[in-house]
Amino acid sequence: MVEKLYSEFDSDITIRSSKGKTFNENQINFKQLEKIEGIERFSKAVEEVVVLKHEKKWVNAHLIGIDSTFLTMSEMDKHIVDGIAMLKENGEEFGIIGATLLDNLGGYIPEKMGYESLLFYIPKRNAKVRLGSNPFTTQTIKIAGRINYNREVNSDIVVLPLHLAKELLEYQNDITAIYVQVNSNESNDDVKERLQDFLGKDFEVKTNYEKNELIYKTSKSEKIIVLFILIFIFILAAFNLVASLTMLFIEKMDNIKTMISYGANKKLIFRIFYYEGLMISLKGILWGLVIGYAICSVQIFGHLLLMPNSGGEPFPMNITLLDAFLIIGLVTILSIIASYLPVKYLIQKNFEKIIF
Repeated sequence: MVEKLYSEFDSDITIRSSKGKTFNENQINFKQLEKIEGIERFSKAVEEVVVLKHEKKWVNAHLIGIDSTFLTMSEMDKHIVDGIAMLKENGEEFGIIGATLLDNLGGYIPEKMGYESLLFYIPKRNAKVRLGSNPFTTQTIKIAGRINYNREVNSDIVVLPLHLAKELLEYQNDITAIYVQVNSNESNDDVKERLQDFLGKDFEVKTNYEKNELIYKTSKSEKIIVLFILIFIFILAAFNLVASLTMLFIEKMDNIKTMISYGANKKLIFRIFYYEGLMISLKGILWGLVIGYAICSVQIFGHLLLMPNSGGEPFPMNITLLDAFLIIGLVTILSIIASYLPVKYLIQKNFEKIIF
């Protein structure tokens, strides 16, 4: 789920200047760039922090100016909440905004008009801040769509056509980044190496995993952390099994004496209580798996629990046989230990007393 949320908007590979915020696009031969093996498509981009105003509300936003190709790269049609995913129609240019960002501005996209108008305050590139001067370029821009990807995009991003963004930012031939989409049968790391060799040391090439390294590492380590927490819970639960076997042994003391009088030895008594512990554990394992997987299935197919501020997205769940075998294996090992050790101790400590 994390990979899906952060990989659909973020491009597979991002190219930036290693020396500054922007670079001249003429530094790159885009015809040669297209021919690099593994590249499906790419989009030039400019980025800047801007201020948005709607009626009496103000918010800061991260402006991204992109080619129309980026709409295909990010599958933006699938993530539209209101309006449509378009940057230009009949010669008029439009913007697309994060769902939460528009909500914070108190705006909405009406069905009849088809857009919302926002006032953009864009910092002038070479403006000198002095008393009485205005360091911003202001322009009213129509917003055609509201998008829902992830929390960061929803609350921070506004997308404009590249030409309009460059004009407002006074960038001329400068751009901030190049977003690259990699063919599905190619490795991002392999294409990254080819791009780095092609571009040289003046450019920094990062995959989407490197760009959001902390998020991906956290998501990958989360399962391991949860596994250790479960093991700890299993160990605590094992004490219940130890207590049950101990109480059972005490309750059946008279029966044990009777069995010994009929010729039962220490080994037989041990097996009886040891297998009893395993049967208790097996019952818990089976019921736990049935109930747990039933709850997961209800969520997967019934979508009972929805994520907040997600546009109706359900909490993600996934059922795998590997996890089932992992749980069964861990609980079985702990059950064997929790059954064997206390029974062995009780038999050794009390067997002689029972005989006499």
